[in-house]
Amino acid sequence: MRRLRTRIRTRLRGDAGMNTAEYAVGTLAAVAFAGILLKVLTSGNVQSALTAVIDRALK
Repeated sequence: MRRLRTRIRTRLRGDAGMNTAEYAVGTLAAVAFAGILLKVLTSGNVQSALTAVIDRALK
């Protein structure tokens, strides 16, 4: 039983953080998501919908 616990602890002690490649992929994904979100929010349909919501809230 002790040997099993030791093996489990050893396997669970992996890297606590991300390495450089993971940071690069994460950053790239975040930038891509931000670009898509910006494109969606600046489209005509979304802008008119947001303007209508804000107009209704201010009246």
